[in-house]
Order: sequence, then C-alpha cells, then structure tokens
Amino acid sequence: MNQPTVLDIEPLGFPWPTLDPFLFCVHHLDHFPAGQDNQGPDPALLAGRQLGSDFEIRDGFRMYHGQTVPGFPRHPHRGFETVTVLTRGYCDHADSLGATARFGPGDAQWMTAGRGIEHAEMFPLRHRDRDNTLELFQIWLNLPARAKKVDPYFSMLWRDAIPRRRSTDAEGRATEVTYVAGGPDDAQSPPPPPDSWANTADSDVAIWLMQLEGDARTVLPAARPGSNRAVYFYGGEDLSIDGQRIPTYHRALLRPDAEAELVAGPSGADVLLLQGRPIGEPVVQHGPFVMNTPEEIREAFMDYQRDRFGQHWPWPSNDPVHDRELERFARHADGREDHPRTRDAETASASNG
Repeated sequence: MNQPTVLDIEPLGFPWPTLDPFLFCVHHLDHFPAGQDNQGPDPALLAGRQLGSDFEIRDGFRMYHGQTVPGFPRHPHRGFETVTVLTRGYCDHADSLGATARFGPGDAQWMTAGRGIEHAEMFPLRHRDRDNTLELFQIWLNLPARAKKVDPYFSMLWRDAIPRRRSTDAEGRATEVTYVAGGPDDAQSPPPPPDSWANTADSDVAIWLMQLEGDARTVLPAARPGSNRAVYFYGGEDLSIDGQRIPTYHRALLRPDAEAELVAGPSGADVLLLQGRPIGEPVVQHGPFVMNTPEEIREAFMDYQRDRFGQHWPWPSNDPVHDRELERFARHADGREDHPRTRDAETASASNG
C-alpha cells in the first residue's frame, strides 16, 4: 500500500511547530496604526498594556518587548541562526558586532548567532497618515555541533535578489513562489551564510513562500528521501494536498520523496514551506540559547553574564530605530554598506506621509 502524501495535520499556534533542522517559526501579523514622531503608536493606545511583554493582540497589534516602538530590543542568541522574512512593513536591525540595517517588504535577513551575539529588531511605524501593517516570519534554523561556536555572521537578502517564479495551471490560474532558500536550478536562491546548515551539501534546506490564486493548482517537486517537509497554510479559506483537505491555519507534514499537488480554494491560498535534512543531534534549548548539552547551556549563560560574549553594544539605546526618511540599507561590521538595487516606492511614500 502506498504511503499517503500528507502524513499529519495539526493546528498552528504561536509559535508554529517545527521539525529538525528548524527550531522555531512564528508568524507576526500586526495592524499597527499611524506612526507618531517617534515611529511608535499613539501613547493613548498603549494604556493598560503589559509593556515590555505585550503578546496579546489589542486594537489589532502587539508591542512585543517594545516600550514605545514595537519590536524586540537588545537580546542575546547562541548556537543557531535566525531567518527573518518580511512581506509587509519594516524592521530595523542593530547588533553587537556594529552591524545595522533597515529592511522592508520582500526582503529577508539571515543571521548566524554562532558563539554569541546580541541584536535588536524593532518595527518602526514609518507612515504618519495611515496604518502600518507588519507581516513577517521569524524562523530559527539549528546549527550542527561543529558550527555552534563559529563567529557570528550577518547578511541581507534584498527582494530584488530573491528569485520569484510565476506559473499557471491548465486553466490559466497563477501560483507565485518566492525562494528564500533552496530554489530549483532555474531559480537559485542567494547563498546562505558560510557556516549555515543550509550551506552543507545535501542539506535540502528550503524556505519558500507560495501564493496561489483562487482555485489554482500547482505541484511541489519531490524532496530528498529522509528530509523533513512541512507546509504551513496561513492565508485563505481552503487548500487541499493530493486530495486531503488542510484547514486554514494548520500545518501539514508531507512525505518528502513524492510530488504533491496543491489546490487552492476560491479565495486563494498563502503557504510557507519549510524543508530540510535533519541534523540529527541532541537539542538542548534554554530561552535564546540552543546547544547540544546542558553543560553547554550553562556555559552560554556564564559567558553572557561575564562579558556579553566579549562584545560591546555600540548603540545609544537598547531599542534603536533609524530616521523615518532613511531608505532600506545594511551596514556591516566592517563598515561595508549594502543597498538594494531598486528604490522602494513604499519608502518614498513613508518619507512624504
């Protein structure tokens, strides 16, 4: 008897469940209001919130750990990587290496924490005259034991460098796929950081965003046998995979070594694919540190408490935000600047709004 394509279905919470080599995934969708002079919401909207740890949606948004601007002020990581993929809104990055960036819709940031780094990710409300919706995926990808203590690494993947492919089915209905990692031969994704598991031969790591028009059909190619493969259905009302209905806001685990036909309902479907060959090593996690043994976790806390991983926080505050008018950019620890090839019309309107 043939094994079914869909192996398991489960609802999505906050965060989303993941499988090796992934550790964590969260979908942020916040309908922030117009921004004030400090690029935060009107203080009247913050009354009654548990500022510093605000994870309850009120008036359409959360402040997370931010006090005046939403986001995640200065905090440490060790032993894994973060991949932050934006579809709407802006994120301002700053870290203890001295790197900083502003990135926006369609961009992704890939950071190797390695032996340890502190960083901040703040969500500036750049538009004064309208809402500032934010949508992003924060994905944690594990590092193998050999790379747990490599030097930290920061890279930007601008949207004009991330391949997108649009295809149509027999009825002319379109599917667009964005290949953040692990694209096919005709849509090679930007290279991952040098010490990433995704940079390992045969890792089979894939991070894809898929948008299916109403009633569109598309086929996922087979992955490598032994890989873990999950489809997260987060937008739309109906989706089926090889005839198996997937409820909205659910994850489907798929058999890796077989093609899978995805069929959207009339309203279309938004899907995240996470795929990869398991690292297959022990995982011991405590908060922002992910190692292989409890002893390594204790060492991480001691190293951080002693001297912040030997690094100095070079920013004037723990929650730095760039000027409202500043366009998307990245400044690396060595002083090198990196800019997208195309100016963002959204950026221009933020400056004028």
